[in-house]
Amino acid sequence: MDGMNTATILHADLDAFYASVEQMLDPSLRGKPIAVGGGVVLAASYEAKAFGVAGGMPGRRARELCPQLIFVDGHFREYQRLGDAAIAVLGDFTPLVERISIDEAFADVAGCTHLFGSPAEIAGKIRRRVRTELGLPISIGVARTKHLAKIASQVAKPDGLVTVDPACELAFLHDLPVELMWGVGPVTRTRLAEIDVHTIGQLARLPGGSLERLLGPAAGDKLTSLAWNRDPREIKTHRRAHSAGAQSALGKKPAEENVFRPALFHLADRVATRLRASSRPGRTVTARVRFADLRSVSRAVTLDEPICATAILAEIAEQLVRGVLAEHSREKFISLLAISVSHLELSWDLQFELPLALPDERRRPGTRRGIARWSADRAIDKVRERWGWEAVGYGSVVLGQSRSVPDAFRELAEKEL
Repeated sequence: MDGMNTATILHADLDAFYASVEQMLDPSLRGKPIAVGGGVVLAASYEAKAFGVAGGMPGRRARELCPQLIFVDGHFREYQRLGDAAIAVLGDFTPLVERISIDEAFADVAGCTHLFGSPAEIAGKIRRRVRTELGLPISIGVARTKHLAKIASQVAKPDGLVTVDPACELAFLHDLPVELMWGVGPVTRTRLAEIDVHTIGQLARLPGGSLERLLGPAAGDKLTSLAWNRDPREIKTHRRAHSAGAQSALGKKPAEENVFRPALFHLADRVATRLRASSRPGRTVTARVRFADLRSVSRAVTLDEPICATAILAEIAEQLVRGVLAEHSREKFISLLAISVSHLELSWDLQFELPLALPDERRRPGTRRGIARWSADRAIDKVRERWGWEAVGYGSVVLGQSRSVPDAFRELAEKEL
């Protein structure tokens, strides 16, 4: 079977995963509108989504849309266990599985059809096993490319299976809304709507160069290729992340130090902890600020030496954010902060450095100050490994911060190294 000309790529996506787990654990919640969370909706069931409730929405707004909404606490260990179990079912059919999040993965079944049947039959068997063994709904798209398989799984929701015949790919693809495409978020969708582009087919038929002028050369060329189902990417069974990041939605908060400083320190703690656990420090630090009007501004700096110390990362991110706010002094409110570290080292050993009075000595990991910070971080890591994340932290600036999204939930979404 020629995988290049046959639909052998599966994209499997557990439906409304967190909410579905809660309904599976408590059968009295089945068929009812539920939301995981409290101050913020972490996830919503399909019954709640029918009222407009969505992840990331303030709890008060969710209750206005759906007065009968039931809020439940999250069972984060169960999410991890059941997500792992569902992905393991795919691995029983093919070794070519690429997991991209806790609740979704790609699989290439080209080499196992002689054992288990056609790709569509394999997808059906996977769905039945996940439903029978785990009690969870899962939607699967089957197509010739990764991008089209992912779109097909979205069309299949909830709890469905869609196979795209290679002979009918463009007919299937071009009638769909542009927001189903990889890389088309709310901002891009709005910009496309301004030029009356609402479907993937309309985007594909734009005159040459117009999309590049609207979105930039890289994004324009990528979306044009995907709109014509040109996607040569193969399944990668052992992905190594090129970056590690974390973000925190703030609602609408004043752009003041007592707001952004503790938030950045907490984000740096989350990111740096993962970098240390993987022994993969990074050289480029990026900070992103989103203002109240949802416009985002990012700033980055590339260092001479890779870093993974929490305090150093927090200081660099704070400097970047202060620069953004100084350049946009008219903006008085911020709604989101994010930190990411890229250009990660594949392997790393801490190198001692002599005190040479270099301009960036405070942020160099091998100086006396840098080693002290790294040692403190490692001690904290060991305590957390044994007693949990909340057992120890960096003073009241972190421990006293109120967070509506539990760190356990963030960790599930941020596992990428």
